Amino acid sequence: MSDDEGIGYVKPDRVIHYGSLEERLRLQSAAAGANAIKAGIAAGNISIAGKAEPMDLEAEVSASKQELLDEFEKRKKARQLAVSTDDGEVKAYLRQLGEPICLFGEDKADRRARLRLLLAALGEGALRKKNELAYARRDSKYATWYHEGSETLRQARVWIAQYSLPRSHFRLEKAREEEATSSAQINAKQQELHKKLRAMTIESSQIGDTRPISYCEFSPNSEMLVTASWSGLCKLWSIPDCQPIRTLRGHNCNVGAIVFHPYATKNLDNSACCLASCAQDGTVKLWSLDSEEPIADIEGHAPYRVSRLAYHPSGRFLATCCFDNSWRLWDLEAQEEILHQEGHSKPVYDIAFQNDGALCATGGMDAFGRVWDLRTGRCVMFMEGHLKSVLGIDFSPDGYHLATGSEDNTVKIWDLRHRKLVYTIPAHKGLISKVKFQPEHGNYLITASYDNTIKIWSNPTWTPLKTLAGHEGKIMMVDISKDNKFIASSSFDRTFKLWTPDVI
Repeated sequence: MSDDEGIGYVKPDRVIHYGSLEERLRLQSAAAGANAIKAGIAAGNISIAGKAEPMDLEAEVSASKQELLDEFEKRKKARQLAVSTDDGEVKAYLRQLGEPICLFGEDKADRRARLRLLLAALGEGALRKKNELAYARRDSKYATWYHEGSETLRQARVWIAQYSLPRSHFRLEKAREEEATSSAQINAKQQELHKKLRAMTIESSQIGDTRPISYCEFSPNSEMLVTASWSGLCKLWSIPDCQPIRTLRGHNCNVGAIVFHPYATKNLDNSACCLASCAQDGTVKLWSLDSEEPIADIEGHAPYRVSRLAYHPSGRFLATCCFDNSWRLWDLEAQEEILHQEGHSKPVYDIAFQNDGALCATGGMDAFGRVWDLRTGRCVMFMEGHLKSVLGIDFSPDGYHLATGSEDNTVKIWDLRHRKLVYTIPAHKGLISKVKFQPEHGNYLITASYDNTIKIWSNPTWTPLKTLAGHEGKIMMVDISKDNKFIASSSFDRTFKLWTPDVI
């Protein structure tokens, strides 16, 4: 029998006939596969519970497209969300949402991005929770503490109210008169002022000490300049020839500030308390214009540093900024501390009084500013917006604008009438050490920075008018003379400089 005819095998009961060799191999393979499937089913490795559905490729593509669109929409929403740059707040909100506050290898930027995506996915409800949490954290962490005051404080508040109300009335009347002035006259004056400011140059430069000059201020009559140094010495200089008049000796370490009494060199006797200074060791000293030695000491700050101090416009009160996270108000007539005000979570660095005498503003190293009503003791405005310490603060002569300078290199302009931020100036490449409005009119603002420059900004457009460069070190303080003829600056390079021409 040939191969083409097949091969037959005879067994006792039956005869099994196979076809060609190719057919036999196919059948053997199929049998082996069937046996393998049976073995897999028996072992539990193959499930036969349901029948496989045919794959719908068009549906799969549509689903993929929808997923991509949803992902793009979620990322678009995430980019539009404003998320705090404070890593502590980001972690707190992640915890509020029940998410891990940190993933392996995740940095601050990644954590913020993750929070954005979560907020975009959760929607408006999560945003409301975020705002509620932010307010709760701010109110608990940066709470203002009020304590029962003394009878002396109550009398001082009544006195301040009686002092400030007539001045406020006069300021408003003056503002109404200026508003009635024609716009052509106002524009002409502004153009003339800007022309002079753009021509500002160095009038004189003087080496003031062997250590950095930390502070400078013009006298109320604009005929003297006082400087303070890290050597512990304070010096009086004649203006404009910058000749030394007197050296004030009394501090033993870095002097942070020295300021004139509002009526010194005018109708205040030279033997009275004409100057006040503060130092790193917490000492505050009062000076006359007749002696090189202090006439009085104000105690109560040590061992905390006193960074800045300022006279109330009346001259009766002195405010000091202390590194125990508080500021103090001293009654120089009663010769006692009448107010020890808390409210900042980090040291209070600078303080300024409104010209009326009704308000004062403080800037802290917690990156916040606060405006206080001296007649009631209330914090009437909370200024939140800077990313780092607020190192300079000043009121505009109009009484309702306020400027703050920060370690984040920006200057912010605030409106007290609306209690909000109205403008941010990306002013310098280094921290802002001081901001100062032009006296009387407030037509421009000057800023000093650790980038070794001073800049002049127009008001109200806040455009740069002039950059004053000449110091070789960080500029620590800047001031404008009361007659608007000079700008003075003091620097880490141990010099102070006068800048002119005359300004109106």
